[in-house]
Amino acid sequence: METSTEILKDTTPVFQKGEGDMLYIIHTDKLGETIKEGDFLSFKSIERTEGDSVLYSSYDYDRPSLLVKEKSVFKGDLFAALGLLSEGDSATFKINLDSMVQKMGRPQPSDTQSKYLIYTIKIDKVLPKGKLTESLFRGKIDQFLKAEMEVAKTGEVKKVKAYISAKTLKPTVTASGLNYVITTQGSGPRANPGDTVIVNYTGMFLSGKVFDSSLADVAKKNGTYNPQRPYEPLKLPVGMNGSIAGFEEGLMLLPKGAKATLILPSSLAYGEQGNQGIPPFTPLIFEIELIDIINN
Repeated sequence: METSTEILKDTTPVFQKGEGDMLYIIHTDKLGETIKEGDFLSFKSIERTEGDSVLYSSYDYDRPSLLVKEKSVFKGDLFAALGLLSEGDSATFKINLDSMVQKMGRPQPSDTQSKYLIYTIKIDKVLPKGKLTESLFRGKIDQFLKAEMEVAKTGEVKKVKAYISAKTLKPTVTASGLNYVITTQGSGPRANPGDTVIVNYTGMFLSGKVFDSSLADVAKKNGTYNPQRPYEPLKLPVGMNGSIAGFEEGLMLLPKGAKATLILPSSLAYGEQGNQGIPPFTPLIFEIELIDIINN
């Protein structure tokens, strides 16, 4: 699997002046037509501040970013930057942050007062719009997305095995396909369907990127903290389809006081549909601590 560092090879970068306030470095320059307005593209991307705080990385989700190139909103914006590239190219761009906030409604990052946001991009695939009708072009895009979905589906088992091997885990595997490792033993009976469990949890992608946690310190450390939500143990009736299948199954495998790592295939998580912020066919990791069981 390609990593984000593979497109960040320049140790002494020298930025060139683009239009407006844009600055750029071309890392890889392949032959081919540059991206035009209306073209569909699949690309890997990292968005960060000048202080090197990563705001977004498609590598966290092991999925490319997808968009149709639009007309520039301001001179030197990200659409103009993409217009300098063709399929197979990689580059780093500095885009004026104030212009993005004022003209595109981009929220101001809380941890920066710098002039630029920095985007490092690698173009994987370009589908040129050309003179195709909207229906024919839409058909080409749908065909591409269907193929990408099949790649994600067929590659999932391999990715889970690679994760387990890299972490040198020795999980127990249930009949449903749930992998779990008990990291702290508990005591007493397990929860039965209808019982209520009180649990702390942290949910992650295979990359280690945290997408949710009941623990405030974990959320703050991983950039997911939301001051509007309460951070407290989750109270959940198990066996009642109140959560994703693998999470509930894992909770019923543990006695009070136990801690465990659950590795869920997408069939026990959000499946082929995905969920907000979670792509289709995405396996998930949960670190859980079963604090208490309330018998029904």
